[in-house]
Amino acid sequence: MIRSNMIFKNGIIYKDRILQPSDVLVEDGKIINVGYNLDFDVENTEVINCTGKYILPGFSDVHVHFREPGYEYKETIKTGSMAAISGGYSNVCTMPNLNPVPDSLEHLNIQLEKINEDSVVNIHPFGSITKDEKGLEVSEIEDMAAYVIGYSDDGFGVENDEIMYEAMERAAKVGKPIAGHCEVKSITGNGIINNGTYSKMHNLLDISNLSEYLEVERNIEIAKKTGCHFHVCHASTSETIALVREAKEGGLNITCETAPQYLLLSEMDMKDDGRYRFQPPLRSLRDRMALLDALIDGTIDVIATDHAPHSYEEKSKGIRGSLNGIVGLECAFPMLYTYLVKQKIIDLKRLLQFLTDNPKALFGVGSEISVGAPAEFSIWDLDEVTKINAEEFESKGKFTPFDGKDVYGVRKLTLMRRNRYDNKKKLATN
Repeated sequence: MIRSNMIFKNGIIYKDRILQPSDVLVEDGKIINVGYNLDFDVENTEVINCTGKYILPGFSDVHVHFREPGYEYKETIKTGSMAAISGGYSNVCTMPNLNPVPDSLEHLNIQLEKINEDSVVNIHPFGSITKDEKGLEVSEIEDMAAYVIGYSDDGFGVENDEIMYEAMERAAKVGKPIAGHCEVKSITGNGIINNGTYSKMHNLLDISNLSEYLEVERNIEIAKKTGCHFHVCHASTSETIALVREAKEGGLNITCETAPQYLLLSEMDMKDDGRYRFQPPLRSLRDRMALLDALIDGTIDVIATDHAPHSYEEKSKGIRGSLNGIVGLECAFPMLYTYLVKQKIIDLKRLLQFLTDNPKALFGVGSEISVGAPAEFSIWDLDEVTKINAEEFESKGKFTPFDGKDVYGVRKLTLMRRNRYDNKKKLATN
């Protein structure tokens, strides 16, 4: 039986942007003390030795797809939140491409009920920008404001200038951000991958950088006029980064995310496999280098996975026939730690800022290791090497380009208040 009192001894914690040796004492799902060599009730407290391991606050992902309601065969609230637990995430923001689309309080409530019933992490849903994500009529922004983290039509760009202006104006009045999937469909067309060397070598329909950054540029101008917080989803191009950097230097409330695949891969890493089909596509090495520079200088605010599961049938038709979207929650941190931190591109504290501090500062979602806070953290052995095995994922989705990669970083335990998850096994709730 798990005791309600636990002390995590001799770990290295991340707190206040500092990594430091510490113990963490937990009672009834709440952190009651943090410090070194803490006193505790020996008889009634379970001792967990964390020597040589890292105690990290639950990560936050501001861009995931959990597919319920409407597409439960791809993912559910339950399987998606278990995938989050497996990856060390305690907070996720779910995108609205569901059925029904959460474009009204009536439709949003269907999703909220499932979250209340089945989620084991903190889920913060996005409402849609437009009705049914069709880009023709603005959703019921005001009615949903108290229940959503912001508004997005992720999967679709809102191409009508007047509609986006109205949406940003109304979102600004209720104090919520617009998170933009920036894509001009008339430019993307039926493109599959980036307009570059690989597409020419394999005679594939391609997608130009212009399809992304043209809408980013338009949206920044509208945000400037309306005062709306505009957040760029899954930035992938050097031109997008330049626009965001300029907007920030001009004092605009513009923020930006990118995903692990765009930081760690470029178009020449492509294979004819559904694991490499997603939107936006992998770009050039030049674009990837621009993203890494933006990570270092702070132009990029957060790293989000864009976790987007599909069924085996939908992803097993090669690069030409598969649907767009890959999973990422369960492999993001080990991949980022191995190929950014171990490669000395950024340090661990900087990586944790993108996964914890910055999402909390920008969106108000996050966990922390501090007295009085809910016990939402995970224990990691960052010296242990493992191989990413997508078949073992908790998610229903099994398709990621990182499958089979050797990585540093094995999660040993996640604590979510009074629920404890030891590696792959969920232990009983107290």
